[in-house]
Formats: sequence, structure tokens, C-alpha cells
Amino acid sequence: LGGGGGGRPDLARGKGRDPARVPAALAALEEHLSAL
Repeated sequence: LGGGGGGRPDLARGKGRDPARVPAALAALEEHLSAL
């Protein structure tokens, strides 16, 4: 999504700057989860 992340060791945070990339990110997540 062209963003960054950070946070504490027990709490991750992230943000994105390019909402047009959300569909590709969700597709990658779905592929990753289906491999589990």
C-alpha cells in the first residue's frame, strides 16, 4: 500500500498511502491464508 508500519513488540500498526493497491493486498492475503 506504499505505507509504513511500526508499533510495540506486542502491538503492530500500519498505514497506507495508495488505496488503489488495496485489492492486490487483499488478494495476496487470501493466497497466504489459503496456504495455511
